[in-house]
Amino acid sequence: MKRTSVLLAAGLAFAALPVFADSDDPIIIPIHNWSSQIVMSNVVGQIYEEMGLNVEYVTTDSQAVYESVRLGDVTLELEVWEGAFGASFRAALEKGGIVDVGDHDAVTREDWWYPMWTKDACPGLPSWEALNDCAELFATPETGDKGRYLDGPVDWLKHGQERAEALGLNFTVINAGSAAALWAEIAAAEADKKPIVVFNWTPNFAEAVWEGEFVEFPVWVDGCDKDPAVGPNPTALYDCGNPADGYLKKAAWDGMAEKWPDAYGVLERVSFTNAQIAEMAKLVDIDELEPEEAAEQWLEDNEDVWKPWLGGA
Repeated sequence: MKRTSVLLAAGLAFAALPVFADSDDPIIIPIHNWSSQIVMSNVVGQIYEEMGLNVEYVTTDSQAVYESVRLGDVTLELEVWEGAFGASFRAALEKGGIVDVGDHDAVTREDWWYPMWTKDACPGLPSWEALNDCAELFATPETGDKGRYLDGPVDWLKHGQERAEALGLNFTVINAGSAAALWAEIAAAEADKKPIVVFNWTPNFAEAVWEGEFVEFPVWVDGCDKDPAVGPNPTALYDCGNPADGYLKKAAWDGMAEKWPDAYGVLERVSFTNAQIAEMAKLVDIDELEPEEAAEQWLEDNEDVWKPWLGGA
């Protein structure tokens, strides 16, 4: 009877301890080349470390990452933007090995954008057709008599040149080397209110710094990037704008749920809003914190947001 009581007591003691079924192998989190993704990756990584899990970060191409997730070379992806990466994500889903882990609360938009002083000089905006009427305002020595559109980095695959050609825009598309180069270009143009049109997106910190608008292209229709018959130009792809209310998804290797079930459960519950994502970017791009410090700051300021994500983990 005494032995039974001791065993029962021991069993109850162990039952009170948390049981982590997750592997000791590191969860591999990819890092890309824009601030919100880097900070968000560190936020989730630090949450995992708080759970006692091992985490590694690897710098990964933002298009090729979906193949890496599918193969299990990286474990997850936290920012699947519909406009920029939807095609690569869908292609990986069709091959198998990657799973859709749900949407963030945030609603995204990615497209040609201008600060409001540009509209003062070209009042037909935001209609895309006004761009040709004002093309000379955007010309630079690099583009001659054509307007210049500053697109995102090449690996973001925004198809700016294809769109310009499909819609007959008298513009040359130049790719910025980084997100920081886009912000520097806007800041430089602000000094003398030089008209400028660049790639931009929401959510990010820029909308709180510079008032502006997206160019309104023909409305996105599913298939505009695959079928020339879709959109106003029957002989070309990319003849419409990006989705104006795009998704922001999470993705994971299809072995994650079995190998790291607690971490996967947290990933399912993770969901950021537009304002939260913009704040993450601001901590780096305006407040000049390192991404790891920005993640620590965000976690400290938002315990009421992320602690419920832990659930039973």
